[in-house]
Amino acid sequence: MDAYTGEIRAVGFNFAPINWALCAGQIMPINRYTALFSLLGTTYGGDGKTTFALPNLCGQAIVQVGQGPGLSTYVPGQVTGVENVTLNSQQIPAHVHGLSGSFLAQSAPGGKSDPTGNFPASTADNQYSEAGGGGVMGPNMIKGTAGDAGGNQPHSNMMPSLTINYIICLAGIFPPRS
Repeated sequence: MDAYTGEIRAVGFNFAPINWALCAGQIMPINRYTALFSLLGTTYGGDGKTTFALPNLCGQAIVQVGQGPGLSTYVPGQVTGVENVTLNSQQIPAHVHGLSGSFLAQSAPGGKSDPTGNFPASTADNQYSEAGGGGVMGPNMIKGTAGDAGGNQPHSNMMPSLTINYIICLAGIFPPRS
């Protein structure tokens, strides 16, 4: 399998062939893989003195380095995004949860100003009556909005995916620079 040192391939099998390694973030010794280190440096980790790291594509989607029209700039080795997200109120479009309903009210004028132990009255002399309901309040007499909704729990942020292995060539043809 002719390949450039540092080349990454997607494969359908579950192992890395000779001179290849899975892209799983392994720490590698520089003195054993000097050509690969000269290409990767510490872009993906390591101390740069005795070790460097391979890219870790476990649970990651691959994004091209650079910037597309209207998109963010991405640099080599940058890890971005999260698997799960908990939305907050600033991330949800403004909206209202309407509240409507009707219930029985006393048909006589209310004589009480305290709702405790009393019932809504049909006219607002004072707003409450000692007697139980006798008529129905009109549909426009009760308005409001519901309180907070949602459980403040994270939800999956992953696109539909199929997992396969990515392998990197440890020792191959050194890529010529243009």
